[in-house]
Amino acid sequence: MASQYPELLLLDDGFALSFEHRLILRHTRQAPCLWIGTGEADIEMFRGNFSIKDKLNEKIALTDASVTKQGAGWTIRFSRGETTATLHIGQDDTGRLQLKLHNDNASHNRIWLRLAAKPEDHIYGCGEQFSYFDLRGKPFPLWTSEQGVGRNKKSHVTWLADCKENAGGDYYWTFFPQPTFVSTQKYYCHVDNSGYMNFDFSDPEFHELAFWEDNATLRFECAETYVDLLEKLTALLGRQPELPDWVYDGVTLGVQGGTEVCQQKLDTMRNGGVKVNGIWAQDWSGIRMTSFGKRVMWNWKWNQELYPQLDERIAQWKREGVQYLTYINPYVASDRDLCAEAAKRGYLTKDAQGNDYHVEFGEFYAGVVDLTNPEAYEWFKGVIKQNLIGLGCGGWMADFGEYLPTDTFLRNGISAEIMHNAWPALWAKCNYEALEETGKLGETLFFMRAGYTGSQKHSLMMWAGDQNVDWSLDDGLASVVPAALSLGMTGHGLHHSDIGGYTTLFEMKRSKELLLRWCDFNAFTPMMRTHEGNRPGDNWQFDSDADTITHFARMTTVFTTLKPYIKQAVAQNAKSGLPVMRPLFLHYEDDARTYDLKYQYLFGRDVLVAPVHEQGRSDWTVYLPQDSWIHAWTGKEYRGGEVTVAAPLGQPPVFYRAHSEWQPLFAQLRAL
Repeated sequence: MASQYPELLLLDDGFALSFEHRLILRHTRQAPCLWIGTGEADIEMFRGNFSIKDKLNEKIALTDASVTKQGAGWTIRFSRGETTATLHIGQDDTGRLQLKLHNDNASHNRIWLRLAAKPEDHIYGCGEQFSYFDLRGKPFPLWTSEQGVGRNKKSHVTWLADCKENAGGDYYWTFFPQPTFVSTQKYYCHVDNSGYMNFDFSDPEFHELAFWEDNATLRFECAETYVDLLEKLTALLGRQPELPDWVYDGVTLGVQGGTEVCQQKLDTMRNGGVKVNGIWAQDWSGIRMTSFGKRVMWNWKWNQELYPQLDERIAQWKREGVQYLTYINPYVASDRDLCAEAAKRGYLTKDAQGNDYHVEFGEFYAGVVDLTNPEAYEWFKGVIKQNLIGLGCGGWMADFGEYLPTDTFLRNGISAEIMHNAWPALWAKCNYEALEETGKLGETLFFMRAGYTGSQKHSLMMWAGDQNVDWSLDDGLASVVPAALSLGMTGHGLHHSDIGGYTTLFEMKRSKELLLRWCDFNAFTPMMRTHEGNRPGDNWQFDSDADTITHFARMTTVFTTLKPYIKQAVAQNAKSGLPVMRPLFLHYEDDARTYDLKYQYLFGRDVLVAPVHEQGRSDWTVYLPQDSWIHAWTGKEYRGGEVTVAAPLGQPPVFYRAHSEWQPLFAQLRAL
């Protein structure tokens, strides 16, 4: 159904703009909706962690508004004395409400716009948010960066990380921010810009959006249901294609150490009954040891010393139904030959003196491949085609993308401050096109942690990044659930995480219990994949004892049993943008309780999952919306409300709808 026209009501001293019966803007002299100003960004980066301050010179409320009708829309000139800004209100070519705002004075480079809100509104989205799912009540700065270690300023781990290198982070730090949010008034707002922004949902009466630019373009659409709204949002942003079929055939084992180590661990797991779909060896290009731990050598070529006869073994594994996956990122180590080649060709970003810019990544430096330079972009795409796809890789981790320094200079002439957020989406596009141009889309998988607007149509799969190997809410197992749900409400519906987490610092050590609980959780996500962590020797691993191997055998059998169900959920995401991991309110809109749940989710339409995320628990309390629910492991039926069930290792709290067409498949889980 076509969108309705926006409506503008003139008030005695202002106006009110509505769209499909939702109040979007309200402006009066006493309560203006627009401020403009001048500021100078003070942004410092250290290993992907950012200190961001604004040297604000002025902030002016534009109290007067002059409205002029223009065709089907309006132009509003805001002013206060000699200071002015202009807002164009109209609809784009598909009927979305479009607001185009710009400062009239070139010296003004800050905008604050207040959108109308209701106290009872809930807000979701803004990319991948780990600490909060409902964003109401807090500001959310939007800047792609490391997610932070600990991410909670009240925790000891965060304090230690801040003391060490400003790496502790805060609740809003994220690899994948995005200026998109969904309101429970059943509209979305998306901003086209890529500069630094701060979306503040603290006030009961308005949402204040701050832009560190001199212009902003906002788009809005409304729908009758959240499902329809996500379909509209993903029609704007793009959707992920379906995953390669092999992804559903077991776990992808994160292994390092060489060809024979991979073979040995593969044999051990398969002999133990584990369903294995792939080996992911991030050190395929070599190893660099640092104080942080074992790091990959950032020279994107097969290291034949560490991985002898790898090409032959890849072909053998593929015949056995096991893919070989590798690793790459958009930087090249300064002390290796790919960087020398890029430098010789003029393919690296520059510093203020015109020299190649080298970023410190933790005891080594790397050049930044300038993806805005068409020749550099094609060259690096060629590296992917020749060195990864040509080797026979079934996939890879396309890591990083957040580390574009704001003081580097790019070929396209756009400020790196404006390009910083857009960079990971450009990196995703480079990987996507390498697959597309070699005919490998649908067969080969890459997965990413960083993203921005545009990642929806070019990043095949997200992973949640570098969680701590602990039980913390902000940076442990639990944080992955709101991350997946937030990303789903931002239009990216495919998400998974490192089984057991990654970051191993400050005496942290991954326990057996944490690894097994994380394995339980990942069996109910679109992909199962392990990671050794940055200090493998400190962490419990998938083959640390026979009991762990048996556990992985059970949960990979659960995962592969669910293959046809997961495949149809992924296909639905590709077709209509409905995420695979969904907040409960998508299908239970009338249940007020579902809007506050951030640690449980619907896996597809018919399975409800509530991962155990506390140490030492043997039972778990779950909220079930009103429906007929069957406990997956006992067959007991529940009607709704809070229920407490036994939750031993290997039996995570999982329920399925009794009336689902997939009920016979789900019933098979009880026999496993």
